Amino acid sequence: MRRVAVSVRGDTARIALLEGDVLCEYMLWTLAQPDGVGDVYTGRITAKLPAMAGSFVDLGDTTGFLPDSAAAPSLTEGNYISVEVTRAAQGGKGPRLAVRAEPPTDRPGLLRRGPGPLPQMIQRFPKIQVFVDDYALIAHLRPLLGPQMIYKADAFDAVLEDEVAGLAEPTAALGQGAKMHIAATAALTAIDIDAGAASGEGNTKPQAQLALNIALIPQIVRQMILRNLSGAILIDFAGMKSKTRMKLIEPLTTALKSDPLPSKLLGFSNLGFAEISRPRIRPALHEILNP
Repeated sequence: MRRVAVSVRGDTARIALLEGDVLCEYMLWTLAQPDGVGDVYTGRITAKLPAMAGSFVDLGDTTGFLPDSAAAPSLTEGNYISVEVTRAAQGGKGPRLAVRAEPPTDRPGLLRRGPGPLPQMIQRFPKIQVFVDDYALIAHLRPLLGPQMIYKADAFDAVLEDEVAGLAEPTAALGQGAKMHIAATAALTAIDIDAGAASGEGNTKPQAQLALNIALIPQIVRQMILRNLSGAILIDFAGMKSKTRMKLIEPLTTALKSDPLPSKLLGFSNLGFAEISRPRIRPALHEILNP
């Protein structure tokens, strides 16, 4: 049975989407400092930048970037427009914007907050039950979510607490003795697969390596989703020649279909890394935990 568990610590709500006892998605929602996704502003275009194919927009309390692909071509510097935040500020860059059809006001500033990650998740699963361990959050969301929310003091049980704690680490166990090591930089996220004690008894070494990597792919993608790794992602699979890695394209493409975001496998680099593009919308978990 699919359900959502929400546990509040301080001013942060921890949100877990579960299928039975399997954690499928995880996110943090700091109500006092929302990430801004879905916020609607009146903005003023301060600079059009043809080289960047977009414009800088004054939002009153910050500056956002409006791509030409998300704006009307007739807009010029000084125009007031209504915009929505489509990607949170992250990595030292301001929020990404898109134009809205509603009329702007006469000065830059926030018009209304976005719904937040929990209500957006519920939109994907309209009848799902939400177990919350905090009466104040239930009262806050009651007008929006109504009877879907149920108070449960142990919304996060001990097993879930342990798994969530592990998401703060740069290493994740994948099963069969294998691990993935995650190194995030400003430009990309690199994932190294360590076969460790994993073995393929009864197979030749190349066959064992191929079978092992194929078996690990669903867990690798699951960890990407749980940690909200995004942008450019490179995966170095364990102990395979570049030509053999082409056999991972189909299972990896299939596994990425489970991602709620439209992630794409772009292929394998000359060095043998799987190249994945995953949309940056909300900050990655490690950016929230280690600001």
